[in-house]
Amino acid sequence: MDSFDAIVVGSGFGGSVTAYRLAEAGLRVCLLERGKAYPPGSFPRSPHETAKNFWDPSSQLFGMYDLWSFSKLDALVSSGLGGGSLIYANVLIRKPETWFVNESIDGGYERWPVTREDLDPHYDSVERMLDAQPYPFDQKPYEDTPKTVAMQEAAGKLGLSWELPKLAITFARPNEAPAPGVEIPGGDDNLHHSPRSTCRLVGECDLGCNFGSKNSLDLTYLSAAQRRGADIRTFCEVRAFEPVDGGFQVSYIEHRPGQDGDPAAPPLRGAVRARRLILSAGALGTPYLLLRNRSAFPALSPALGSRFSGNGDFLGMIVKARRLQEEGGDGELVPRLLAPSYGPVVTSAMFMPDAHDEGGTGRGFYIEDAGYPEFLNWLVENNVLTMSHRVGRFLLRRAWSAATHSPKSQVGRSAADALSKGLFTATSLPMLGMGRDVPDGRVFLREGHLDLDWDLTASKPYFDRLNKTMGEVSKSLGGRYWASPLWLLNRLITVHPLGGAPMGRDRREGVVDSYGQVYGYPGLSIADGSVMPGPVGPNPSLTIAALADRSAERIIDDHRRNPAGRP
Repeated sequence: MDSFDAIVVGSGFGGSVTAYRLAEAGLRVCLLERGKAYPPGSFPRSPHETAKNFWDPSSQLFGMYDLWSFSKLDALVSSGLGGGSLIYANVLIRKPETWFVNESIDGGYERWPVTREDLDPHYDSVERMLDAQPYPFDQKPYEDTPKTVAMQEAAGKLGLSWELPKLAITFARPNEAPAPGVEIPGGDDNLHHSPRSTCRLVGECDLGCNFGSKNSLDLTYLSAAQRRGADIRTFCEVRAFEPVDGGFQVSYIEHRPGQDGDPAAPPLRGAVRARRLILSAGALGTPYLLLRNRSAFPALSPALGSRFSGNGDFLGMIVKARRLQEEGGDGELVPRLLAPSYGPVVTSAMFMPDAHDEGGTGRGFYIEDAGYPEFLNWLVENNVLTMSHRVGRFLLRRAWSAATHSPKSQVGRSAADALSKGLFTATSLPMLGMGRDVPDGRVFLREGHLDLDWDLTASKPYFDRLNKTMGEVSKSLGGRYWASPLWLLNRLITVHPLGGAPMGRDRREGVVDSYGQVYGYPGLSIADGSVMPGPVGPNPSLTIAALADRSAERIIDDHRRNPAGRP
């Protein structure tokens, strides 16, 4: 059985940062990731391949999208080397200083045992590693990005602050001006050995970037960890772990998907040992593993499963935006192009202050522009039903012209009419909302499956306010507003599940301390979104990574003080 100084379970923002920092410090590290590697160019785009790109090994699905459905909430997370960084929108925003609240935990409030000052050095470190940079909105061809211009205008009309957040995207070659689609020198220096190019502004971030423009974790932290000797194992799904001989033994199964349509082979069983174990399987995966293995850890905090939050995630849509043909006059209203498929998925954000902020009320939030690939515009505008109607009309006209011996031979206009003008999608824009919902959910096991006890009641004022503000943004741009259809069914979907193994000042309040170390079990740590005692507010990836960076420093210090005791 292989032995290491540390085993890391999961390769998301917590696991990748931890694996790199420990390997950099000279520890022997094994990282176990249940999913597969996705080099640039391997992310599916065809309907056939995309239909297989979900995670459900019991159905021989070993893809990237892992969808969980609970009674009141759905959650979408990622399975693959690099975790959520493969499909996130690249946004790196620091948690506002005033949102590290320290309130009574009664009634659904949270208590943060860390501060912004604690995390700022680690925010700095992560931003450097991910080469974080704002969208280059002050340069061509980026300065005319319609959705960015529109969001800036809307924020100004509503009196909300607006920003260009840092993004983990490469827009330019070193020491050169930004330019779309140029090769990045040395871009193949990664664990995939795949070349990379700068952002091509095609809105495909959430489907996986086939051009390597995203500075995802596999291309940054994990590549660096591997260069420093980390043993990275894919398709290895952890099932059990237990304390043993002053350390931990981790048991896993190694999936063996079939190739070229062949059925999967039976999985192999494996086990490894280490003095330290770091769980980084995410806010659903880590609590699930702890709950399933609780008999081996009887002293775990009663807070296990608590403080679950969806980070206030909400989806809204501006549709049919309009503007005056002559700005400032009484001219005719004409379509306002928002072009959601131009640019990365997110370019900018507006901010609604919180009751903890000067002049704020209620629970604060962010609203970000969102985009999607161009092929979705074709899907909406030229689907089978509408396309067949227009093409049928075109063919009837051609048949009539032939029957009447029409002399008109140029029919470009008729052919153009057979296609949609595309104005619905061109004048529409998704909006992503996230913020300080109430973290009063609890995850637990029911018949061996993870379940969630959560309802909308406590957070409804927050969502009502966010929904209302999105409507005002839409109106300010001359558009109509559509809320997520799930909202009409009193359901939500989150891509940022948090909590379940929250940090706290003691074992009663949290599963881990402020450094992610599990109370009662030296050597066992958690580094992922499950340690959040409440919502981050903005996109949580950067804060998860910063907390992991801080936690890794404590593990390194402990190891240097007491390097003996390897299993």
